[in-house]
Amino acid sequence: MSSSPTTPARVQLPGRPDLLTLFGSVPDPRHRRGVRHALPVILALGVAAVLTGARSFAAIGEWVADQSGETLAALGAGAGNRPTESTIRRAFARLDADLLDRVLGAFLWTRTRVADGRRIIAIDGKTVRGARTANAVAPHLVAAFDHTAGTVLGQVAVAAKSNEIPAVRDLLATFDLQAVVVTVDAMHTQTDTATAITAAGGDYVFTVKKNQPRLHAACKNLPWKDVPAHRVTSTGHGRRVTRTIKVIDAPDWVTFAGAAQLAQVRRTVTRAGSKSVEVVYLITSADHQAAPPATLATWIQGHWGIENRLHWCRDVTFDEDRSQVRTGNAPQVMATVRNTAISLLRLTGWTNIAAGLRHHAAHPDQAITCLLTC
Repeated sequence: MSSSPTTPARVQLPGRPDLLTLFGSVPDPRHRRGVRHALPVILALGVAAVLTGARSFAAIGEWVADQSGETLAALGAGAGNRPTESTIRRAFARLDADLLDRVLGAFLWTRTRVADGRRIIAIDGKTVRGARTANAVAPHLVAAFDHTAGTVLGQVAVAAKSNEIPAVRDLLATFDLQAVVVTVDAMHTQTDTATAITAAGGDYVFTVKKNQPRLHAACKNLPWKDVPAHRVTSTGHGRRVTRTIKVIDAPDWVTFAGAAQLAQVRRTVTRAGSKSVEVVYLITSADHQAAPPATLATWIQGHWGIENRLHWCRDVTFDEDRSQVRTGNAPQVMATVRNTAISLLRLTGWTNIAAGLRHHAAHPDQAITCLLTC
């Protein structure tokens, strides 16, 4: 049963504005004097070009130059007055990238729905390696990814991966976490993060590894052989994968904030006669009624969608790690535009992002429709 979407607390959107209207709420960092192209038009053209596969400012500029007057007019640009690559690049470099992320995250939150009364969000970070220079480190971007819709609901930038832990709490603070389940990897199995999530009305699913040595050792020594197992086997890509999960109520000695259940997940992969086994432990604040073994297994497996359905797409489909965009806030803004393009494609039914980009490259009018009607 679905329920109504909730907008993140820090950005409130009146009604359900379209994306072009929403771009009008982003402050223009340029001096008014001499501005020939409105910022919403520049942002819309950038997203539309990336929806057709553009990977760089040069490619965006070429796409804009190649479009008909009717295509440009749909996004508010005049046929004889189209922004150049340098104009787009300078505007992106000076934008408030964090505000743009919050606004777009709020927009996408209103376009996605929850299932069975809950929204499941994966949190993970990715470094934009191509933006590294001799004088500056590459930005590390922490994103919130909706398991079900495959959309990006928010993003924050940190100077380095070592700062990711507090950045996750900053990102979560922008959301209404009522009826939300947050999945993260072992780096974020932190009491402060657990407290922040549960205090806001949400639940967490954390991986327990040796960065929590006492908890990990205790989980490992539980009598798992006596616990009933839920098992699922799948085949494909030349391999057979069996996932087994065992779940128990958290014992009284577990003092981790909000802990309700502990789980052992065993993943057995057979490929070409060779077998590998991986065992991991998890802790969650969701009780057995909210998260029986089958549900918890789905949440755990769904967490890796942020790697396969977002980071992999940006790395491989958009070749992000070799991007030469390095000036000012442009690396983060371009990553946000890629996130937005991926999210819009998923909302319109595309599961293969590369195929969606090829389709829109051949039919630019449909890229405009995608941008304006989601």
